[in-house]
Amino acid sequence: MISHVDSDGRPTMVDVSEKTATLRKAHARTRMHLPETVARELKASGAVTKKGPVFHTAIVAGVMAAKRTHELIPFCHPLGIENCRVTVEFDPDEVNDVIVDCHVAVHHRTGVEMEALTGASVAALTVYDMCKALSHDIVIGETRLITKTGGKSDYRSRESAA
Repeated sequence: MISHVDSDGRPTMVDVSEKTATLRKAHARTRMHLPETVARELKASGAVTKKGPVFHTAIVAGVMAAKRTHELIPFCHPLGIENCRVTVEFDPDEVNDVIVDCHVAVHHRTGVEMEALTGASVAALTVYDMCKALSHDIVIGETRLITKTGGKSDYRSRESAA
């Protein structure tokens, strides 16, 4: 059943008023692949370009985006996010790859998966924006939910076990 459609087939926000507020957490990840020259440049500069500190700026953008997800995604409930942590780091296993992680938590009647996914996505877009002068061959790859807890059921991707 699609939850954002009413009995007459019209789009609608999900009614969460009868749900119990619980601690809801979500972790989302976006992987990026940088051309070798871009990765080398970022590592040599401490992730700073002419536009400024790339990873630090991406972290701020990711947190801001997570907090404003309800303004971007139709029918997302506005949430007073209690915690949002974004990290942007080079993948230790793939020398030219960057991993963006976004962890979000709130006590509420609805989950924070969309906030975590939005935070990770916008942080990756910010890295792209700040590095596009070096190359347009940057690839923003897979964005996925890694874990979610709270609510009816928990979720753990296979990647979370790794």
